[in-house]
Amino acid sequence: MACDFDVIVIGGGHAGAEAAHAAARLGAQTALITLDEAEIAAMACNPAIGGVGKGQIVREIDALGGLMALAADATGIQFRMLNRSKGPAVWGPRCQSDRHAYAAWVQDALRQTPNLTIIAGEVTDILTEGGCVCGVSLACGDDHSAFSIQHSTFRSRAVIVTSGTFLSGLMHLGETTWPGGRYGQPAAEKLGDSLVRCGLQLQRLKTGTCPRLAAETIDTDRCERQDGDDHPRPFSFMTGRLAVDQIPCWITATNEKVHDVIRANLHRAPLYTGQIQAVGPRYCPSLETKIQRFADKTSHQIFIEPEGRTTNWVYVNGISTSLPEDVQEIIVHHIAGLERAEIVRYGYAIEYDFAPPTQLQATLETKATGGLYLAGQINGTTGYEEAAAQGLIAGVNAALAASGRESLVLRRDQAYIGVMIDDLVTKGVTEPYRMFTSRAEHRLHLRADNADRRLTDLGRTVGLVADDRWARFQQGGAAVDEAGDLLAAARCEGKTLADYFQQPDMTAERVFAKADDATADRLRRLAEAEPDAVESLTIDLRYAGYLAKQETALRQMQDLDAKLIPPEVDYAAISHLRREAGEKLTDIRPRTLGQALRVSGITPADVTVLAIYLAGAENRGQPAAAGKDG
Repeated sequence: MACDFDVIVIGGGHAGAEAAHAAARLGAQTALITLDEAEIAAMACNPAIGGVGKGQIVREIDALGGLMALAADATGIQFRMLNRSKGPAVWGPRCQSDRHAYAAWVQDALRQTPNLTIIAGEVTDILTEGGCVCGVSLACGDDHSAFSIQHSTFRSRAVIVTSGTFLSGLMHLGETTWPGGRYGQPAAEKLGDSLVRCGLQLQRLKTGTCPRLAAETIDTDRCERQDGDDHPRPFSFMTGRLAVDQIPCWITATNEKVHDVIRANLHRAPLYTGQIQAVGPRYCPSLETKIQRFADKTSHQIFIEPEGRTTNWVYVNGISTSLPEDVQEIIVHHIAGLERAEIVRYGYAIEYDFAPPTQLQATLETKATGGLYLAGQINGTTGYEEAAAQGLIAGVNAALAASGRESLVLRRDQAYIGVMIDDLVTKGVTEPYRMFTSRAEHRLHLRADNADRRLTDLGRTVGLVADDRWARFQQGGAAVDEAGDLLAAARCEGKTLADYFQQPDMTAERVFAKADDATADRLRRLAEAEPDAVESLTIDLRYAGYLAKQETALRQMQDLDAKLIPPEVDYAAISHLRREAGEKLTDIRPRTLGQALRVSGITPADVTVLAIYLAGAENRGQPAAAGKDG
């Protein structure tokens, strides 16, 4: 088939940007088709990157050669390491971003990416031949003045859909509704029908956003100041020490007056009148939901977050709402510090279509149509970081498939990205999915500090990691190796220096001081030259006992995940397998025994029956789809 492109990416959000960049980096001729080039990588919700669980994902994206961490470092206005008082497994890097600068940085990076063409237009149809995608059709440019392409068809070997909240998006502000993908942007009305023709089922989810205020109208004297870290840590392994003029955030809270106003106006709240039917995010609920769900609480914390250095807009994190404008005015003006605040944009909610992700393989390719990949909110997730990670994996796998190479699947013990994708394709979603450290069984192995040691070598093998990143990784690795050797060889009072890290409150400097002068000096020099790499080593040493105990469970998981299940298995033909288990496995079609065990409702006994059946079929030289086993 003669193609215009190897890979076409539909949508220019965080998933689309990473997908297009990754595919092009692997040498695939790539097109990024988006409604408005100026809205690529827009932060439609809060202007922040990272957090607990999410920050680990950003570091993993960076370790694999993605864009998000570099963009965050270049445009951040405040940096904090969350959960620092707890163990390093749950440390979460986070930054406030300059909303406009972040998008501009990503747009510039994409324009400079070889093999990538950016096209402004609306994809209305995904073309297929013989059960596989073969291209897309675009709407006529007369439909919307922003479009720069007249009616066109582009042929391709793979298509990645990253539609965000645009797929049949419906906006809600009080009793008013209108079609839209986000504020000021049209919805994608026809693409959903095309996905259904490709064999996908679609359902609805809901999300929302908070009001924006004018900064100069806020009385910060009545709020608590929140500064960034004194020694901010970058997201990217390629960024040196951050020297940034940080901007403070502010903290206030709701009160009983606010709660009374909301209760008195629930009859006007789209969430409670039946106007909104879809399910919203559990862990980022609307203010009206919080008031109802936590009726015993007299206040809820609010974070006032600047949107950038050159704008007076601030994001009021914690009061997501779709209540009518007049009610939002009353709510805001009852909050301490916001009594005279000017609302420059009201909060709103949006319902949108998504494709339940159990319809996907672990590569993010759809099971129904070959060469069709989905990434981001269309898979039922919420959050820039979750979307970007899926985009990167979809972009890599689309490019690898287009060139006939083996796909990339990250394991649960390898990355939070692997945990997320396995959760999505194995368990599905009933509400918008966001990442937490608690979702990872082996989070002490999946720390933010060691993302490069887990993934950069793999990224290099795939072709994502450039020479400069590879050299930087090797430099840090050499420092870790040398420091590790020194700590293992040097002894004090019958123990190695490495052993001392397992003592409570034992800092690196106190351990180094136990060495002879030459060794201590060399360790300090290594720690000064490669502080993050050496700190990561010391964390490994501090938790060596726990890590060793987890190795057995890790190996068991890896063994199960290494045992592939042929895609043509007829589960109904397996004797002694419960009917319910057979139905669930037929629906999900797990790739491995490990994934089968993680399917909701599947027991270890079910997996044992399946393993025995597969072993018997292999010993008999039969295809797994054969009839009943004896």
